[in-house]
Amino acid sequence: MILIPAIDLKDGQCVRLRQGRMDDDTVFSDNPVEMAGRWYDAGARRLHLVDLNGAFEGKPVNGEIIQEITKTYPDLPVEIGGGIRSIETVEAYLNAGVAYVIIGTKAVEDPDFVSQLCKQFPGNVIVGLDAVEGKVAIKGWAEVSDVDLFDLSKRFENDGVDAIIYTDISRDGMMQGANVENTAALAQAISIPVIASGGIHDLKDVEAICNVAHHGISGAITGRAIYEGTLDFAAGQQLADKLTAR
Repeated sequence: MILIPAIDLKDGQCVRLRQGRMDDDTVFSDNPVEMAGRWYDAGARRLHLVDLNGAFEGKPVNGEIIQEITKTYPDLPVEIGGGIRSIETVEAYLNAGVAYVIIGTKAVEDPDFVSQLCKQFPGNVIVGLDAVEGKVAIKGWAEVSDVDLFDLSKRFENDGVDAIIYTDISRDGMMQGANVENTAALAQAISIPVIASGGIHDLKDVEAICNVAHHGISGAITGRAIYEGTLDFAAGQQLADKLTAR
């Protein structure tokens, strides 16, 4: 299982939000490319980027920074989410060196869009599902739908998405521990990999996820913890390697 450092982009800066609120952000760097290098040097095997402005505006806003990151670190796979609502945007990102596009709001509002992408770009499509009490949230978490997390995940499993990123919004940015139970249950319910997101605070949380990784959890995204120093990224990846190699 791999740990995936997150770089959330807002107004050209690297920030972290609490529970997805754009007005509750902490700026960690004004140089996202340099920050990407920090995680690359620490041994990251994938990078999770989110265009927060794009998520709210419905179109890419920080695209130039993202392209600069992929050019600077061409052998570091990048997954990008936030504001991806068209095939043209997907093509532009993949042409810019991005390895995976993450479809969120559009996947909930128009599931057929995901089906189309999987046929056109097999192996490059991830669906990001963010949930509150089992219901999927959309539009940068500004709205909670009546769509069931498990039902929608099974739909995308059949479409052939590469993975599902599952975020428990109540845990995100709060460093209260990941929702291990729900993440494991989702991974057991579908045959494609699940990437855990939200709430990781320290090595104990990494260990807790690793202990259920055999159910089909391929990775865990970490953000605030590695920026505030409660989790040493390199130590976390070493622990994950040790625990999931058995």
